[in-house]
Amino acid sequence: MDRELDVATRAKTIEWLKTEVVDQMSRLFKAIWDGSTTRVKDSLAGLIASSYILGRRLGIPYRDLDSAIQDKLAKLKQEGHQLEDQYRDLTELSEHIRKR
Repeated sequence: MDRELDVATRAKTIEWLKTEVVDQMSRLFKAIWDGSTTRVKDSLAGLIASSYILGRRLGIPYRDLDSAIQDKLAKLKQEGHQLEDQYRDLTELSEHIRKR
């Protein structure tokens, strides 16, 4: 019975975290619409934190998620992503993550 309760609690937590991600996206879009830099930063921070925690609850350690982000950035750079070609955003983000 305890195991079933634990599984149910974990599933409920994951569902709640999914709603947090959606909520942070909504807050971000509203903040962008309103032009509030402070609220944009807060929403982005909440979205990133919620995403990391959701990943952890799904069994993905933070370090593995960082590695997956690095791999994704490298792949996008290799494919000639527009943000890299015009602004070098992917390289800068990759360097930021690497230096953490």
